Amino acid sequence: MILLRIFIFFLGLSLAAYTFTSATRTFVLPRSASVKLTRIVFLSVRSLFNLLMKALPTYEQRDSLMAIYAPISLLLMVPAWLFITTIGFACMFWALGTTPWSAAFLLSGSSILTLGFATADTMAQTVLAFIEATVGLILVAMLISYLPTMYSAFSQREEAVSLLQVRAGSPPTAAELVWRLHGLGNPQLAHSFWDYWEHWFTQIDEPHTSLAALVFFRSPRAQQNWVVAAGAVLDGAALYLSSVKQTDSTSVYYGLVIRAGNFALRHIADTFLVPYNDDPHYPDDPISVTQAEFNEAYDRMLSQGVPLRPDREAAWQHFAGWRVNYDSVLVALARLTMAPETDWLSDYTFVPANTEMGETSGRLRKVR
Repeated sequence: MILLRIFIFFLGLSLAAYTFTSATRTFVLPRSASVKLTRIVFLSVRSLFNLLMKALPTYEQRDSLMAIYAPISLLLMVPAWLFITTIGFACMFWALGTTPWSAAFLLSGSSILTLGFATADTMAQTVLAFIEATVGLILVAMLISYLPTMYSAFSQREEAVSLLQVRAGSPPTAAELVWRLHGLGNPQLAHSFWDYWEHWFTQIDEPHTSLAALVFFRSPRAQQNWVVAAGAVLDGAALYLSSVKQTDSTSVYYGLVIRAGNFALRHIADTFLVPYNDDPHYPDDPISVTQAEFNEAYDRMLSQGVPLRPDREAAWQHFAGWRVNYDSVLVALARLTMAPETDWLSDYTFVPANTEMGETSGRLRKVR
């Protein structure tokens, strides 16, 4: 019986320690950390939301539902932590002589919620009750202190997403962005834009990996989305590098933006264990933008007076060579966050070459 009580005590201690460590890694650790308990809660809530979304016919309705997904998941973290911690300390109370099990559970629940309606009988149990009450307060304080930091990072992210509408339309597109930046006629302003977005990518990298719930916080408007904004800026930089005649040294900024964006998106995808092609090469690896879609953007920019390189085929090959670097991770994050569909960022499925579906190029085909 003594060995059983020792085993139950350390089992309860392990449960409580694991929960406290999980909360610390989720809210306090300033780096990406895959926490199984947090992942289970978010995936469970997401499964429920996926079922509810099947009954909603429009994207706006699904977006409205998904807007509360991250807040609800976050708020459910505290009950999950408190419940598991209560079970853990109940095991320890039982091992220290509080019987039957219902009495141990009652004492543990009273202690962690600081209700005080159940009291300990011995000094060891009293000390354990004080420890549990302290743990409960710390768990709640972690969430409370976490929220202002998260909403501050959310506000900074969304400011850039909203401002992009001025330069790239709503939803933002790369061709619109290139046209409007060209229309400024001021290279310094263009430099400032690309420098701003290079810093934006580096700034979202840390909070979106250490405060992972931030990834699922949606923009105030259904057609705004941080993944869509990131894709429009990256595609705009790729269009400049591939298709627009360069009259100054701005090209170095385009490459830096693509590099910064690629790093940020990959780090975020790694946090959620999202699969993507980490070593892509065009044309061996297809991209989700078709040549017809590229040609449409090329014609639009040409009609708007943007000075383009005359060899359209070479421009397409050059663009695809840049896009392939971030294409798979961009599409993966768009799916993860249920981003709105745009011309160059939709729900795509890889279709192997020469399949029964009639695809012979090995490219991606859209699934509408």
